[in-house]
Amino acid sequence: MSEKKPVVVYGASGYTGRLVCEYLREYNIPFIAAGRSAEKLNAAMKSNVAGIETADHEVVAVPHTVSALTELFKGASVVLNTVGPFAKFGGEVVQACLASRCHYTDTTGEQDWLITLEQEWGAKFANAGLLLAPGIAQMYTTGEIAAQLCLETPGLDTLDIAVFWGGSPTIASTQTILVNAAMAKAYYLEQNKYVEHQPDAGLYSLAIPGQHELALALPWGGTSHPVWFKRDPRVANVKVLGGVFNRALMQAVPQIVAAALDATKDMRPDDRYAALAQTAAGVMNSMPPRENPRVNKSMDSVHASGPLGRAHCVIYGNSNYKQTGLLQAYAAAHLLQQPPKRVGFASGCQAFGHHELLGQLRSFGLVSKPILTVHD
Repeated sequence: MSEKKPVVVYGASGYTGRLVCEYLREYNIPFIAAGRSAEKLNAAMKSNVAGIETADHEVVAVPHTVSALTELFKGASVVLNTVGPFAKFGGEVVQACLASRCHYTDTTGEQDWLITLEQEWGAKFANAGLLLAPGIAQMYTTGEIAAQLCLETPGLDTLDIAVFWGGSPTIASTQTILVNAAMAKAYYLEQNKYVEHQPDAGLYSLAIPGQHELALALPWGGTSHPVWFKRDPRVANVKVLGGVFNRALMQAVPQIVAAALDATKDMRPDDRYAALAQTAAGVMNSMPPRENPRVNKSMDSVHASGPLGRAHCVIYGNSNYKQTGLLQAYAAAHLLQQPPKRVGFASGCQAFGHHELLGQLRSFGLVSKPILTVHD
């Protein structure tokens, strides 16, 4: 390699990784597309990244070890990690980022992984002046933008968040959902303390903005929001539910998860992970098609309340995986030009600003103008 590209996309051959590369090209940022297989990376870049022939990039195959990743990251500035489940595969990447002095972002929704990052790595990254920003993705960041808009009204301390999208999860997302459901607890925030969601609570029925039919939702692993807002002095309570607009698919999810958990409950952790990964492959074993904005819609709704005030914010959008790709690329663009607003463990909004992230999503036509209603 000649001069080191400033950004590394790790897991670039996956569905989300390809979109991150596509938006890095939009921002005219040179990048390394990295992963375990050069053959898969080259095929993905050629067939699935629009305009790749005009992107300043390299393809690099790398073993998933701390030493190999550290060597790859040296001389770069930002690593955008899309390789999940992150609780299983993220540790080596984070350790390599710290050793090579690179900022770290990922697309996770695994609450246990966020808690681990904050507790074990947050101070180390902060002391090094580096950002550790997991969960920069539509399902988490777009909803956080809506929450932050509500919290611009003083005196609100409770967030009730709903996140919905159209389409189906990717291979990696399906695997993460099953593994996380089996091997990690899900929490909401109550009076600034983590409280476990009851694992047998089943589906929730929600009245969501924009439709008459009730939608079905799940805690979805607890999501990132309770972890991010636990360090926000304005907020004491956070509960999040999410789902897809496809009612039949939502009705099937608890049954699939329950059957997988029952079948693997007596297995050792490594064997259980392998069995759950195999089950996930049976549910989703092919890449979803490129998103269609008429089909792949998104909706983030946040009710914020306090003793004497209320606010409600809705953000309608489309193409949730494209939103994720764009948010990741903008994070890199920001970090290459100026320091983040916060170092160490931080959310996308805490690191880059919610108005700034919203502006990027709107400028690319991925979300509409937020609908904000305040009662105080």
